Amino acid sequence: MEQQVDIIVIGAGIAGSACAVQLAGMGYTTVLLDRKAFPRHKTCGEFMSPETLEMLAYVGVDPFAFQVEPSVMDSAKIIMPNGGEIDSALPGKAWGISRYELDMMLHQKAIEAGASIVTKAMVLDIVQLDDHSYRVSVRQGKDVVHYHTRSVIGAYGTPRPKFVQGMEIDVPLDSEVYVGVKSHYTGIKTEPRVELYFCEGGYVGISPIEGGEKANVAALLPLKTVQRIGKSVSDILQAAAQDNEKLSVRLSTGVPAPGSQVSIAPVKLSTVPEPWSIFPHIGDALMVIPPLCGDGMSIALRSSIICSTVTDRYLRSEITYDEWQSEYTLEANHHFGKLLKRAKRIQKLAFAKTNRLYPGAAKLFPSLASYLVKATRLTEMGIQR
Repeated sequence: MEQQVDIIVIGAGIAGSACAVQLAGMGYTTVLLDRKAFPRHKTCGEFMSPETLEMLAYVGVDPFAFQVEPSVMDSAKIIMPNGGEIDSALPGKAWGISRYELDMMLHQKAIEAGASIVTKAMVLDIVQLDDHSYRVSVRQGKDVVHYHTRSVIGAYGTPRPKFVQGMEIDVPLDSEVYVGVKSHYTGIKTEPRVELYFCEGGYVGISPIEGGEKANVAALLPLKTVQRIGKSVSDILQAAAQDNEKLSVRLSTGVPAPGSQVSIAPVKLSTVPEPWSIFPHIGDALMVIPPLCGDGMSIALRSSIICSTVTDRYLRSEITYDEWQSEYTLEANHHFGKLLKRAKRIQKLAFAKTNRLYPGAAKLFPSLASYLVKATRLTEMGIQR
């Protein structure tokens, strides 16, 4: 079966869905592919920073229009293994919304914009033709569909799929491998804040989600730590809490919400952004952020906006293929390269043996806590619809 389209977006998470909303809204025939079914729970901190809210509004998603009432947060608390705490106000209002709800809203907006969403679709191969167009072979049920498309956008998350070609990124041999897990809990009383509990080599975050009756508990932990614990998400979270007494107390009143436990395959954190292979990458396909940098949703949305803008210019023949590649690569490195470097430095400091001293330093130098929060955030774009 053959189909001709303008755009194939691979991956129907935040970045891919937001990209499909924008490009379909510009009038391009857009197909959004994902290998799994939706809606579903996904491993995510489910924390939406002020920068994220600005960009969510830009792509036209209003939770209240979907009868979804987000939880509101205005502060952050970091709790070290020895019990020391660092408190900081957030630089604006933040929301808590589950990925289950957010993905449904984005998909509805994509459909309204004219995009087609195909789930349970496995990309078998991507071939770039001499004219820079693409032939994308996809298994959909019992059929194989061959899409001939003018552009492909990779929003497939991690790990990198086998069909991705043309990338030679050096990853240090000693780089840490992480596993992410998530569960919703009832019975944990939440405040209007996000809490980050440090434990052995990783962290566990607790924040309220829509409705305020459940808390999202998400962790990013070293693979070697998880391998000693077991496979159950609840067991992994409980074991991680043994390294942080205050986290153990917080979880002691909670009951895992059935069906909300998920994990991701082992991943390595990015050393540099990876904007391009033979097509542009957005979201986690662009870069996987360090544990302390809690701005993943913002990166997903920002990269989708940048990519959509440059891709529109390419499809309207305002720029050549080579310019499409160079302009997006330049913009992605400009927006995310420095953020990644800052986050890596802060992560290294956070897990240093001297981290027990940081709460005292934050009390002596109150601006330190604000810096830690702002250093791992993107600046607002000042964009309007």
